[in-house]
Amino acid sequence: MTSPRVVIIGAGIVGANLADELATRGWNNVTVLEQGPLHLAGGSTSHAPGLVFQTNASKTMTEFASYTVDKLLSLSKDGQSCFWQLGGLEVATTEERLEDLKRKLGYATSWGVEGRLVDPDECEKHYPLLDRDRVLGALYVPSDGLAQAARAVQLLIERASAAGVVFRGSTAVTGIREEGGRVAAVLTDDGEVPADIVVSCAGFWGPKIGAMVGMDVPLLPLAHQYVKTTPVPELAGRNELPNGARLPILRHQDADLYYREHGERIGIGSYAHRPMPVDLDELPVFTAEQMSEHRMPSRLDFTSEDFEPSWEESQRLLPMLRGARIEDGFNGIFSFTPDGGPLIGESPDVKGFYLAEAVWVTHSAGVAKAVAELLVEGRSRTDLHECEATRFEDVQRSEAYVSETSQQNFVEIYDVLHPLQPKESPRNLRTSPFFPRQQELGAFFLESGGWERPHWYEANAGLLEELPAAWQPPERDNWSARFHSPIAAAEAWKTRTAVALYDMTPLKRVEVSGPGALDLLQRLSTGQINKKPGAVTYCLLLDEAGGVRSDITVARLGAERFQAGINNNVDFEYLRREAAEQSAADATRWVQVHDITAGTACIGLWGPLAREVISKVSDDDFSNDSLKYFRTAQVRIAGLSVTAMRLSYVGELGWELYTTADQGLRLWDALFEAGQEHGIIAAGRAAFNSLRLEKGYRLWGHEVTAEHRPEEAGLGFAVKADKGPFVGSEALAVPQESGRRLRCLTIDDGRSVVLGKEPVYFQARPAGYVTSAAFGHTIGKPIAYAWLPADAVEGEKVEIEYFGRRIAATVTAEPLVDPGMERLRG
Repeated sequence: MTSPRVVIIGAGIVGANLADELATRGWNNVTVLEQGPLHLAGGSTSHAPGLVFQTNASKTMTEFASYTVDKLLSLSKDGQSCFWQLGGLEVATTEERLEDLKRKLGYATSWGVEGRLVDPDECEKHYPLLDRDRVLGALYVPSDGLAQAARAVQLLIERASAAGVVFRGSTAVTGIREEGGRVAAVLTDDGEVPADIVVSCAGFWGPKIGAMVGMDVPLLPLAHQYVKTTPVPELAGRNELPNGARLPILRHQDADLYYREHGERIGIGSYAHRPMPVDLDELPVFTAEQMSEHRMPSRLDFTSEDFEPSWEESQRLLPMLRGARIEDGFNGIFSFTPDGGPLIGESPDVKGFYLAEAVWVTHSAGVAKAVAELLVEGRSRTDLHECEATRFEDVQRSEAYVSETSQQNFVEIYDVLHPLQPKESPRNLRTSPFFPRQQELGAFFLESGGWERPHWYEANAGLLEELPAAWQPPERDNWSARFHSPIAAAEAWKTRTAVALYDMTPLKRVEVSGPGALDLLQRLSTGQINKKPGAVTYCLLLDEAGGVRSDITVARLGAERFQAGINNNVDFEYLRREAAEQSAADATRWVQVHDITAGTACIGLWGPLAREVISKVSDDDFSNDSLKYFRTAQVRIAGLSVTAMRLSYVGELGWELYTTADQGLRLWDALFEAGQEHGIIAAGRAAFNSLRLEKGYRLWGHEVTAEHRPEEAGLGFAVKADKGPFVGSEALAVPQESGRRLRCLTIDDGRSVVLGKEPVYFQARPAGYVTSAAFGHTIGKPIAYAWLPADAVEGEKVEIEYFGRRIAATVTAEPLVDPGMERLRG
């Protein structure tokens, strides 16, 4: 059977890998277009230094890198490989970095990469040219190594060409033709190439290609300095191998530097200089005959003054360089994004147009594999939620935002960053109507998706003196104490014993309406949505293989009108695209999906005294008989029209209260005043996270992603298999035992707080990883959720590795608080 006509734009390391991955899967109608000559395309691949360090805080990025290592190792010709597994050495010259390397080793262990911490003596054995006295230790990963990216591309082109892929060099893409909302052909300076699928692997030219279909590609090209030294006597005669290297690849992240050998020379890459944004319209244009290793569009003139501090620091770390000079240097262009991740996935508006951009050599084959799976199988086997091209909110796609945040990511690329560390700028891009009151109460804000979100309120500091002994939080270590306050304990206490206001405005919500709205939600979700108006349903969105692509709540506000609480912009674009296709297929079942987040505001009013508070400002009936758990009603509060939903993510009596943004502040003030005699407080996300873990509520993207099926994540209750077919239902009908389960852990010592992604040891072996963690103020113990083998059942002992030390924990029955649901249904 003939495969779809695929056109890949760009024959760099990503495009060539993708062509090979598609050919391997039997797709035989693939054309790769490259504006430069195939032997030296002139993009980032052509000058990439080729260092492949696998360890990353992201499980997805580590999987990409590990697959890239395996694939590059398999590529060879005439006995010569294009990848040399020399090992990777990341040195620490400060105590802070040494501690960070312990954390990074934890990531490596969590994601299945072998590594170890080594002392200065072993550092010297691995890299004798180091100044041993400057090094405190290092992370050593034996499977890291050095890729010869340009040679890999040539081998991939040869292999894919033999399988039938057509590569066309010196062919510039000038446009993309669409028909009926999907791609039809790619226009070039050498004619039109018909296409059913177009994948942009154009690297830093990606924004230009995206613009051809009206798609924002939030990517900034930035120059990055790289030099080669003159020959170093200590390396003379050492490197007869074809790769010209024997020593491990080396990173000196305390100074934003990395190193590799080039025969008798040392290559040095620097992120220590100022950000240098590149205007694509000002790049030089070369003919194929003019192109060379030293003359290509992505290789800009070297600015020696920017490199001077890095050269001095390099001579201190590697004393052998004191007699050397810089022989060759250039400013090479690479791609950066607002959050540092790649851009993968289909356009929300043009069917068949895909991105695979902002991908470095390190992750190239892994990304190509994921995209090939996406095209051929309909889903990637590696979770892509951190990489989805549609993940950014509208405010995050503006040219100014992309430029500032991408430059900041360049500056911080090797910095020791805390998982909660907020941006310093840009800030206050999105604020809820309650923002003035939050500022008055001394809110400490962190940022997510452009929203300012209070994590605690300094106004509640006095409550610490009233806090009962059983609620007193333990002292924290320096790392877990960052961006945290013991005030969170007081806010959790007040939520459990009195009443609190939570700002839920930043949680994304959409309105789904029209005669086809019910059909759409029934088809896409696992829940039974066909209930009477007033019902609220918690359900899942699955992919065709039964993986959890999201979890949502759906409130039926009317016969043809629903409000859905979703997780992110990816969910919105998915619902919008599916709605458009349904409407086009059957005009009688049209449906519209609108993002209503910015035009509305939401307060979570929760706690055992919530009913006393709301009854003071509303004549509506909020009793159990009138408004049951998981029901919604239109009510009046302080004269304002409010949609009240009987939901609680903190496990206490209460409601999510929605009103229009212009009335939000009045709603806050009315409730806050009415609650004064009941001890009402405003509470933040730190308390919220602790309370939701005590209740066992999953947070999508942490506890569960598309790589998990509902049952293994403890979400089987959200699947109504008897309601009829839905996306993923056929896959769920076939039992699939993964051998893993999401488990609740409590920390045995009652005080050690971990943060997430730490490895978990079961039966003395690394067996899983932490998803989310917090101190459980109600139970007086730290809590962690973790993916573990299915035989790690309740009562089993495990250990969590945290900065190199093992913390004992116990697999515990969940939920930890209110298992009978009396508080929620009270």
